[in-house]
Amino acid sequence: MSEESAEEPAQGRRVFLNHLDSYCGRSIGEYLSTCVVGASLESIEDEEEEEEDNSAAEVSSRLKEGVYQIVGTLSKPQSTKPSFAEEIYAVSSREELLSHLLECEIVLYNITEDTNQIEEAMWAASALHMEIEHFTRQKLFILISTIMSWAKSKPPDPEDPEVAFTDEDYRRRKAHPNFTDHINAEKLILKLGKTRGWLSETPAIPIFGDGNNFIPTIHILDLAAVLQNVADHRPKSHYILAVDASIHTLQELVKCISKNVGSGRTEKIPTEDALLSKDLTQMHLDMLLVNLRMESGLVKESFNIKWVAQEGLVENIEQIVKEYKQSRGLLSLKIFVHGPPGVGKSTIAEQLCKHYKLHHIKSKDVISEAIANLEEIVAPKELATDNVGEEGEGDDGEEEEQGENVEEAQELLDAVKENMEQNAGQLDDEYVTKFMKDKLKSMPCRNQGYVLDGFPETYEQANDLFNFESEDEQGAKSKIPKYDTLITPEFVISLTASDEFLINRIINLPESIVAGTHYTQDQFLKALNVFRELNTDDKTVLNYFDEIEIHPQFIDVDKLEDPENRFIVKEIIKEIGEPRNYGLTDEEKEELERQAAEECLVKEAQEKAEQERKEAEERAERMANWEEWNKHLEEVKRQEQELLEAQSVPLRNYLMRNVMPMLMQGINECCRIRPDDPVDFLAEYLFKNSPDI
Repeated sequence: MSEESAEEPAQGRRVFLNHLDSYCGRSIGEYLSTCVVGASLESIEDEEEEEEDNSAAEVSSRLKEGVYQIVGTLSKPQSTKPSFAEEIYAVSSREELLSHLLECEIVLYNITEDTNQIEEAMWAASALHMEIEHFTRQKLFILISTIMSWAKSKPPDPEDPEVAFTDEDYRRRKAHPNFTDHINAEKLILKLGKTRGWLSETPAIPIFGDGNNFIPTIHILDLAAVLQNVADHRPKSHYILAVDASIHTLQELVKCISKNVGSGRTEKIPTEDALLSKDLTQMHLDMLLVNLRMESGLVKESFNIKWVAQEGLVENIEQIVKEYKQSRGLLSLKIFVHGPPGVGKSTIAEQLCKHYKLHHIKSKDVISEAIANLEEIVAPKELATDNVGEEGEGDDGEEEEQGENVEEAQELLDAVKENMEQNAGQLDDEYVTKFMKDKLKSMPCRNQGYVLDGFPETYEQANDLFNFESEDEQGAKSKIPKYDTLITPEFVISLTASDEFLINRIINLPESIVAGTHYTQDQFLKALNVFRELNTDDKTVLNYFDEIEIHPQFIDVDKLEDPENRFIVKEIIKEIGEPRNYGLTDEEKEELERQAAEECLVKEAQEKAEQERKEAEERAERMANWEEWNKHLEEVKRQEQELLEAQSVPLRNYLMRNVMPMLMQGINECCRIRPDDPVDFLAEYLFKNSPDI
């Protein structure tokens, strides 16, 4: 290989790719960096017999050139250089960029992720075309565009809507109004006589519109393989549709993704409401609403592709979900919390679920949910029977399967209810283990993870719950239990505490919390004794995890003296690490910080308003008290006046009867005579005329 490199110039294998740090750039670049030049030509037979000798020579020469050397630019200057890249160009001018492009045999521009690259791609193609006379060997320019340049195309056959577009139909394509720049770039490249492919994107979980529109798809590695074949074959066709063989609607794609990544539920959102989502741009909406049937004859018939997902996303969803999780570090987190009753398992489990965004699994809840699901399956049997005639003719197989499911559900439900009646409301381990295993295998638990609260309690329960459903003879004879890594916990947390500590904790619980639970004195002591017995045998549930090399982390709750479990949860998080499943995105973190700042401002405003309210209430109370006091004072004055008047009546009567008649006569006489000293006259008059003298 090194000798060949010395003989052949390096630029013969150089591939320029823009934005190597983007998702498409990274995936395509990494794939091509492992491909041997001309490898896809080995099993392809030439269509024309007269070119057989030349093709063989071409294959031989290209195989000597080794693998493709990937060079290119980065979308973010601070991004690190990808490991597969030979060289990164930090260009300061277009003249410098052109000099780098001239060193490459293949120039590949992706305009699907960054619309700002459209103008650069058009310039690059034009600049290279102007230098074509100075090329020492042929160069290949590939433009990766989008299916949105076909969005408004009329069907190939108006009378048969199932007829798909082919590569030859590219001349009739019409772009969506928002993607005119993309189709203009395509037209320019076609005019300059070069080749391209296109790329579509998969939709998100919500179903926008009716969901009956067809969306072409292709796996990113299959797209890279198409580009490899274009580089090797140099096809005469000027337009290539890079699509897989699938023909799926938006609804089919979304339901498949939801079932395998989410909860299995989908929600139809009217098109006019789609833009209300902050995470959805107009471009995203346009892509989700495109309706195109496509198939590529050239890719299918002439290219030598080792397909990753030839049949499309739905048929290969398991592998695609696996790749999706690996590429984004979306690893599920599975935790088992073990400990005696009253130690705080459920509280700690809830806090862990909140921190890591996991599902809280309690046996009681799982049993109730399973029984409710069985009853729901069985309940509509009569209603479904009445509506059979309303369904289409092609639903016979589905109805038959549904009928079998109803019968199985009915049998299981009857067995469960009978078992519970025989065991005073309790359920045998056989059924509990089945329900728990089904729950742990559900997509939410598999994708995100769970916190298992208190179950299993014994070695046998753990072995039945986590082992494979069908073990071979060697697995049965093995000393180490064969467990299902898909549902088995990665972390086992064992909370320990003394009986005295637990009893004191339960005694100090409020009566309102204890009422109706197993924390009553008799039930709690019984449950505690059962736990101690189960965890002193030679084979305990913790022994099971030790045997499969999942060693428990022991935390002494008694010593930490942590009523709110903050230190305990902190210790567990320290052992497990930072969230590594569907954690918050940077945008979500910024949104939470913004909300926290807003909440702080709101809280301060509320506190200020509360203070002002209290001051206003105090002022109002003082004014009310002042008015009340004034009213009381007026009432006191009125009562005193009435009392004074009442007390003066006898004296007034006495004066009117005994004094006033004689006094009035004296005054009248004084007025008639008008003496010089009226007072002395009046006194003399009263003295002389007094009846008692």
